[in-house]
Amino acid sequence: QVQLVESGGGLVQSGGSLRLSCTTSRRIYGFDIIGWYRHAPGKQRELVASINSGGTTNYADSVKGRFTISLDNAKTTVYLQMNALKAADEAVYYCHSRPFGEGDYWGQGTQVTVSS
Repeated sequence: QVQLVESGGGLVQSGGSLRLSCTTSRRIYGFDIIGWYRHAPGKQRELVASINSGGTTNYADSVKGRFTISLDNAKTTVYLQMNALKAADEAVYYCHSRPFGEGDYWGQGTQVTVSS
């Protein structure tokens, strides 16, 4: 079992920045993947960004150049730096982990609200 604890959501003005954090109970290693999904009302849950233990990243086209995912040296906390936020980014953001050979683990979600 893996526990994921998120923090950092909130209300931000359009064009502003937020940083989300997610701490995992199990260190990321090997082919494990950790990242962020988001779910906006009326839309499907979508991948925002992911990273593996080697630092290889993957981003949704809609956030490339604005969001940055990173992993701390201990490989237990993943960050999502979100810049130039816009209304389309408003959603509940979920931390997601997929240890190699296992299923999916999810955090409880954190709300990101962007005001115009």
